Amino acid sequence: MREEIEKVLEAMREDYKRWNRRGFCEREDIRTEMEENYCNGLEVEENRRYWKIISTSGSGTQRSVNGFIAKSGDKKFREGDMLKAAGWATPARNFARGNVLDGTGFENARWTGIG
Repeated sequence: MREEIEKVLEAMREDYKRWNRRGFCEREDIRTEMEENYCNGLEVEENRRYWKIISTSGSGTQRSVNGFIAKSGDKKFREGDMLKAAGWATPARNFARGNVLDGTGFENARWTGIG
């Protein structure tokens, strides 16, 4: 499961790089620093029912939840289902945005979160 979660993180990193290279900042050194901060700031925290994907600011002082991945199945979701964040500790349980074990939904893993 860890390898599949890493694929989600890599999809988020690549999406950020595409967005960042659109020319919002003309200084290459600043763009490179921003990419490094984002890419190195992604974390995965294991909880009882979910893996929580967290992004941190460059200084590490600000953290936000980017999504959840179900650890095991329940009545509504299967193991590996990608869920949008509803809050810091709660996923949106309306529907899955993909499944990391099936290899589906990686297009829903944006740098801003799973959606």
